[in-house]
Amino acid sequence: MGILSRFSSIVSSNINAQLDKMEDPSKMIDQYLREATKDLASVRNETAGVMAEEARCRRERDKNVEDVAKYGNLARAALKEGNEGDARKFLEKKQELETIGAGLETAYAVAHENATKMRQMHDKLVADINDLNARRNLIKSKVAVAKTQEMVNKLGAKESKDISGAVSRLEQKVDNMLDRADARAELSATPVDEAVELEKKYKGIESSASVEDELAKLKEEMGI
Repeated sequence: MGILSRFSSIVSSNINAQLDKMEDPSKMIDQYLREATKDLASVRNETAGVMAEEARCRRERDKNVEDVAKYGNLARAALKEGNEGDARKFLEKKQELETIGAGLETAYAVAHENATKMRQMHDKLVADINDLNARRNLIKSKVAVAKTQEMVNKLGAKESKDISGAVSRLEQKVDNMLDRADARAELSATPVDEAVELEKKYKGIESSASVEDELAKLKEEMGI
């Protein structure tokens, strides 16, 4: 049946598989919903037609079953009245209806199977759409958070690199300032007078010799 071949993929389709194929679910989810809703309208229309055909076949089958039972009862009634000829005609009609009934039963079985499949497709598509609608905001929120996190990670890496470079440059600047300060201190110091420094050395020697002379003189006076 053409209807079933057009919509058979709906039964086997998986909404999660469809989402996995989407490069950007936040952009594709609305498109998928639009397409699914459009498909639902077609499936619903076709399903209604198939179900109507099933109902018609069922009515014809049920009517045939009633007619077969009716002519069987009429045949019995005719025999009770002793009208064998009438009973024979009723039985002929009953057999004719039973032959037609076999075809009607087959037609109803096919119509029922088609209606069942179409109803399954319809119900699955409705469930998929309801599920996707329920998860729509959550999916979009997760995608937005993922994009924001990715941006933050990139900015964080760049910021860390910038800070590291800035600290290195600051350290170099401080080292340069210290070197300059040491150089200025060295240049500002009073030049060393070598003669004065030597004078201090020899003054120490003279002081020591003077003390030794006085000590010797004192020892002599005391008779030591």
